[in-house]
Amino acid sequence: MPSSAEIDFRRRPSPRELPELMDGDCSYGDFLGCLHSLKQVNRWLLGYRPTLTWLERLPREPHEPLHIVDVGSGGGDYLRRIAGWARRRGIRVQLTGIDMNPYAARAAAQSTPTELDIAWVTGDALVYRPEKPMDIVMSSLMAHHLEDDEIVALLRWMEATARVGWFINDLERSQRTARMFGWIGGIAGWHRFVRHDGPVSFRRAFQKDDWLRLLAAAEIPRQAVTVERWRPGRLCVGRWK
Repeated sequence: MPSSAEIDFRRRPSPRELPELMDGDCSYGDFLGCLHSLKQVNRWLLGYRPTLTWLERLPREPHEPLHIVDVGSGGGDYLRRIAGWARRRGIRVQLTGIDMNPYAARAAAQSTPTELDIAWVTGDALVYRPEKPMDIVMSSLMAHHLEDDEIVALLRWMEATARVGWFINDLERSQRTARMFGWIGGIAGWHRFVRHDGPVSFRRAFQKDDWLRLLAAAEIPRQAVTVERWRPGRLCVGRWK
């Protein structure tokens, strides 16, 4: 792989053009190893902060229990954090994680205390129809795995489905953050998939103009959406209704 100094970060390459190892077949052991490293990445690089800060901006008293759905939930660490956030604020929540990877629900259930009562679903979120309507839909580090037309479909689904709001927490495409990730990963002992996929993820990530183009394609009014940069290396898109 060329060094970050040799890469043109002005363009977002297609995931088909630039695949990640995690997008292919892997063993359950490798999957767990990646989840462990990604949890460290989120903790060390403040990845949970944008989502939790956005939730603090709930525009009105929530209908309780507030049904929050995490799309691409992986090992479930975001929903476990949200469970703690809701408990500290006395907000009753119903939490659901949905992921297409058949390993995800198994891994998330193994890592989640039963008293949190989080539902883990394997399947395609865009055809998911739970009994209780979804109030908030969120995703983290998933959008950069999708082609542009898939992101537009996701945005349209979120807009049509979420009764209160939706939030996408993803990476900002920049040479600086890619270089920083590569440096930290080289000394942190992260899983080999994560060390490979991290720099690729930053190349497949987003700049503000990408999100403005995708939102326009999804026919979501620009004035209704926030596009916020979070240091280090996050670019997040949110909408309260």
